[in-house]
Amino acid sequence: MGIIMNRVGAIFVTVSDIEKAREWYCSILELEPIYDIIAGHLCCIPLDNNGQNLVLDSKIYTEDTYARTPIFHFNTDDIHAAFQFMRDKNVELVSEIEHGHFFSFKDPDGNLLMVCKC
Repeated sequence: MGIIMNRVGAIFVTVSDIEKAREWYCSILELEPIYDIIAGHLCCIPLDNNGQNLVLDSKIYTEDTYARTPIFHFNTDDIHAAFQFMRDKNVELVSEIEHGHFFSFKDPDGNLLMVCKC
């Protein structure tokens, strides 16, 4: 398997009210709303048994959020190797490794994407 895994690890949805969003998404996915709200603004809802999640985030919600927020992330086992790999490929890196866990980058069309340590 490559440094950047060839599957999506999470899909991000910006929400204005994290508790209401958790209730609504769990309702339509027929899940119990038992998932913790992390740091007051994040809720990760598992979508399958392969580690794919729906990540609700109210901290990044603004009227113009969509142009500045990654909509999904790729997984990696080694965030430092993945960062160096992308740097070596001359990918436009938007951030350094944040909190030892993730970094953002742009594709050739300017879409903001992320790699996250799983």
